[in-house]
Amino acid sequence: MLKFILRRCLEAIPTLFILITISFFMMRLAPGSPFTGERTLPPEVMANIEAKYHLNDPIMTQYFNYLKQLAHGDFGPSFKYKDYSVNDLVAASFPVSAKLGFAAFLLAVVIGVAAGVIAALKQIPAGTTR
Repeated sequence: MLKFILRRCLEAIPTLFILITISFFMMRLAPGSPFTGERTLPPEVMANIEAKYHLNDPIMTQYFNYLKQLAHGDFGPSFKYKDYSVNDLVAASFPVSAKLGFAAFLLAVVIGVAAGVIAALKQIPAGTTR
């Protein structure tokens, strides 16, 4: 069993890497930037913002920096909420998400056990057909 779990965990690594890579490049292919919105920023301001967040670096440099930050558990700054990092926002909403996930887990266990008991009690005897 331990060998099976270890193999599954090792198989998850390339899957996560592929998902991270696809999501990074899909976000870069999307039109606009995090700073284009209702107001048009002057080109000088936009250039300063892009330099601050390294958005003017070559795409592969951005990608490897992104992977390095993810490996260290740093999800970067929030472009929407000034003075907050993505880690701060995730940490603030984690307790609510954990409670909801635990409630869903309990509901699934209750329904699953009840369905299993009903299925076991209503078994068709061996050798009979419907």
